[in-house]
Amino acid sequence: MHSSKQDAVPATTDDASAAAGRVDPRELRSFAEFYPFYLGEHSDRRCRRMHFIGSSLVLLCLVAAAVTGVWALCWLCPLLGYGFAWWGHFGFEHNKPASFSRPLYSLMGDWVMYRDMWLGRLSF
Repeated sequence: MHSSKQDAVPATTDDASAAAGRVDPRELRSFAEFYPFYLGEHSDRRCRRMHFIGSSLVLLCLVAAAVTGVWALCWLCPLLGYGFAWWGHFGFEHNKPASFSRPLYSLMGDWVMYRDMWLGRLSF
């Protein structure tokens, strides 16, 4: 039987309080401070999978645009990336995406998490 918070990301006490919403992500002054909060907001494996799918589709879209020369395909990237990520948050994680409060750090977090999933540092 699976809970709604499948395969939770390990957290320190500070990370857990950030994930619980007691820390305003806008107060985090560096990406190093932000990333543990970001991981806490992605504790549900299904949400991480939606991010992974969206990021993979963004990369495929960019490759397709480069190969075909149809650069208009790049307009699909935000729709695919954010669409799948937000589906994960609203459908599984039941929280507000970090991109609403820290868009640059959130985008960076997406790609660090994507890399970490490929490298097996974070469960898929």
